[in-house]
Amino acid sequence: MAETNIVVIGGGYGGLYTTKHLAKKLKKRHDIKITLIDKNPYMTMMTSLHEVAANRVEAKSLKYDLQRLFSRRKNVDVVTDNITKIDQSAKKVIGDNGSYPYDYVILAIGSQPNDFNTPGVKENGFVLGNLDDAEQLRDHIDMMVHLGSKERDPEKRAQYLNFVVVGTGFTGTEMAGELNSWRGDLAKKYNLQKDDIKITMMEMAPTVMNMLDRSDADKAEKYLLKQGVEIKVNTGVVGVHENYIDLKDGSTYPTRTLIWTAGVKAVDTAKNFGFETGRAGRIIVNEYSQIPTDPHVYVIGDVALYDANGSGRGEPQVVQGAESAGKCALRNILSQINGGEPVKFKGTYSGFMVSLGPAWGVASLVNTFHLSGFFAILMKDIVDMIYFMEIYSGHYLFHYIMDEWFRIKRPTLWRGNLNRYGNVLWTVPLRIYLGLMWLVDCWYKVQGSGSWFTNKLQLHFPWLVQAATSGASQKAAATTAASGKAATSAAPALFSLNYDYGHSPMAVFDKMPNWVQSMTKVMIPNKDAALVAQKTMTCLEIALGIMLVLGLCTWFAGGMSAIFVAIFCLSGMNYWVNVWMIFAAIAVMNGSGRAFGLDMWFVPWLEKKLTKLRYGVLKPIYHVDKNGVKN
Repeated sequence: MAETNIVVIGGGYGGLYTTKHLAKKLKKRHDIKITLIDKNPYMTMMTSLHEVAANRVEAKSLKYDLQRLFSRRKNVDVVTDNITKIDQSAKKVIGDNGSYPYDYVILAIGSQPNDFNTPGVKENGFVLGNLDDAEQLRDHIDMMVHLGSKERDPEKRAQYLNFVVVGTGFTGTEMAGELNSWRGDLAKKYNLQKDDIKITMMEMAPTVMNMLDRSDADKAEKYLLKQGVEIKVNTGVVGVHENYIDLKDGSTYPTRTLIWTAGVKAVDTAKNFGFETGRAGRIIVNEYSQIPTDPHVYVIGDVALYDANGSGRGEPQVVQGAESAGKCALRNILSQINGGEPVKFKGTYSGFMVSLGPAWGVASLVNTFHLSGFFAILMKDIVDMIYFMEIYSGHYLFHYIMDEWFRIKRPTLWRGNLNRYGNVLWTVPLRIYLGLMWLVDCWYKVQGSGSWFTNKLQLHFPWLVQAATSGASQKAAATTAASGKAATSAAPALFSLNYDYGHSPMAVFDKMPNWVQSMTKVMIPNKDAALVAQKTMTCLEIALGIMLVLGLCTWFAGGMSAIFVAIFCLSGMNYWVNVWMIFAAIAVMNGSGRAFGLDMWFVPWLEKKLTKLRYGVLKPIYHVDKNGVKN
């Protein structure tokens, strides 16, 4: 049977989304091979480049390895190559390092910053087109503040400490907001006052943030102004020099840092494919996301121009547009393969969200709900998380949450309360104490006549007692997890968080709730099962105690400790004086095993081994050899 080849060029938002869903839909079709080709071995989360440029996250946080994303999909080959041509007559995709046959090809090569040929931008300005741009800008900003802090000449000092963002679209607004959040740390680092560092946004139009509803844009503008960011409207930049910029009104403005975010265009290589192009170099497609002259060639994402209303502007160059075009392309390819009817492109835009720093933003959902502040940033994070769910990557979803909420350099929407880099040393005594409590509790369970390893029943559940006494009273003797001994009399109705001399503390539940009893009876129906359960439970408690004392797998041990104590409470086997263990167990889950514990070495080793086992080894280049073996 002849093999059908689908080639996807570009591993950005649209290309990755489309490849993932094609791979899932066609996983049972062994006669179809999908090849994903990108010039990099990783996908870059382009919408968060400002976070790297303003030193909130490391560059690696935005790099998602393509091989890891497709390591579980046997019908996808990942190739690192720079594609230069699509030979439609030979049905081949041509790259710098090889050629790839296709039956269907999807071109998703994205966009790049558009400087509109403004003099000096390329030589003296900065853009946010890729990770290298973001890292270069981050290092430059730090250096400028450093030099400015030592400069005595007021004019030169202003050049160093003035930062200009040209354009107030998504990229410009988020860059200005993120830079503003970094300003305090920069000032503190170099012994400056925060106001010494000046951030100015320049917009040629009479209003700013015109991609938003006016009410949302006004909120965002008001917030930035309150934060000390200067906003200049009706201000065009017509020239960029090393230490100043030329404005359209003939004046100049001193700065050594101009960040150009005033527009995007199709990548320069788009014109090399020989397809008809329109505004900003974008390739013109029909309503099926196809090249009008070839139904086997699809173009999606920022590089595509579908002009349904005749305005010449096309669909918005945003992630939702790329996903919508990807859905259209994959559905039509499946229709072509299976003999179905084609579907037309339908842009789905559920809303727009803009962050003005890590802890504040504005959002508009389905043109109905307008959010600002905490809830806008939360919604923005949720949208990013949804994308990882859409591409079926739990691995990178986990790392996104960790990088955005826990491995943080500055407070985010949670105001730093989740910061994983907080000092965990002070929870070490609590961790060790909690572990010792488990071991002390088990001391009597492993020796003497009260040992839980004998054939004496220690779990006095009603149905077990009834079976053991052959119809005797159905009241079970209460057993405490702290003592493990059957109580000789019912505990008095005394609520206390500590032991009072001459009294017994109050049980959390004097008997099992009915729903707990029903579940427990299924799992432990008779004496034999109870004997196995009590021995197993004792071994687990000892294991938890040892793990907590040694600081080994502390997150797991803490979580299981909390669950165990909760179960004991629900089973009528625990008192209020022991409830503190639940909160202590949750507290030590903050990573306390990394201080004076084995987790300092064990957790990184485990993560490395498990990641390698499931996703393989990261490589700078991916290809498939002549025998079809992935490398």
